[in-house]
Amino acid sequence: MAGTTPILLSPPDVGELEQSYVMAALRSGWVAPAGPDLTAFEEEVATRVGAAHAVGLSSGTAALHLALVSWGVGPGDVVPVSTLTFAATVNAIRYVGAEPFFVDADEESGNMSPALLTRAVERLRAEGRRVPVIIPVDLLGKCVDYTAIQKAAADAGVRLLCDAAESLGAGHSGRPAGSFGDASVVSFNGNKIMTTSGGGMLLTDDGALAAHVRKLSTQAREPVAHYEHTEVGYNYRLSNILAALGRAQLTRLDAMIERRRGWRRRYRELFADQPGVRVLGGADDSEDNCWLTAIIVDPGASSWTAAELGEALTAQQIETRPVWKPMHLQPVCAGMDGVIDGTAERLFDQGLTLPSGSALSDEQFERLASAIREVVQR
Repeated sequence: MAGTTPILLSPPDVGELEQSYVMAALRSGWVAPAGPDLTAFEEEVATRVGAAHAVGLSSGTAALHLALVSWGVGPGDVVPVSTLTFAATVNAIRYVGAEPFFVDADEESGNMSPALLTRAVERLRAEGRRVPVIIPVDLLGKCVDYTAIQKAAADAGVRLLCDAAESLGAGHSGRPAGSFGDASVVSFNGNKIMTTSGGGMLLTDDGALAAHVRKLSTQAREPVAHYEHTEVGYNYRLSNILAALGRAQLTRLDAMIERRRGWRRRYRELFADQPGVRVLGGADDSEDNCWLTAIIVDPGASSWTAAELGEALTAQQIETRPVWKPMHLQPVCAGMDGVIDGTAERLFDQGLTLPSGSALSDEQFERLASAIREVVQR
């Protein structure tokens, strides 16, 4: 449709408040990587999630990578990880030379199955493999079942590194995402629930881990007058300017989440009478941040498929995408092992993610709702 403004999945939601914070940071002269806005942003996010320490980094991927480096994870180690995730989670494991071991999903939420995780760890231990850490991923803004996942990690005596890149502002059993495990990571990428353009953060109660990650993120410089380095470092620190943007976004986080929850409610209403269609994540959204809303369409019960709806919306300049393609199906992971029962593959085949951003207008939603009605009433 020529001339039609595209409707995107989750564009950045920024305005005058963000501009004022960034301009104030610029005028302060703190344009270099670190500065008072970065320190304040770390403190504010840590307070928000209830973690003792936070380290602002260039991405959530960097946070995953530096946690693994700090814990000495490397060649010969095997890391159980959610297969239904973005490539970055698995890339961080491979950066350190460890081997990902994929764990399939829970049918209702798409998150790591606690039962399959237990089976995975038992199998690896029986094979004599080293399992130093487990990495579950909070899918589309819904926390994994941390009650069960933390117990599985504790029973196995291994660390838990929680990929909460998509779930800032969500929770599990009254406890905020970002506060679980030995460490958690969040992402502030441009399409996330709140953004610093690019960026991420490591959150932990372990002061030694936070200090080491902070050191590694600035090329591992030793605290002496000259440039001294005793270990390999990385250029991973979040800039003060971007942290200022994040501080403004954080003040609006609850309102942006509520906006996305509103779209989730509208989607539930749209598909309520459609046989074979459900919202991924289950019926209870009370602790989700509703970052993205995805539907699962059972082709045996519905008169239309997720792919057909996606094609129709794309033709009207409305962005959609399938649920993450499982990592065990990715060509870059060919030959890698895991405990797979077909759930993630089915969710990928039957899933469609729909526009969910807090910057989405009522008029835009009505346009996409009309396009959806055209397909489902056909």
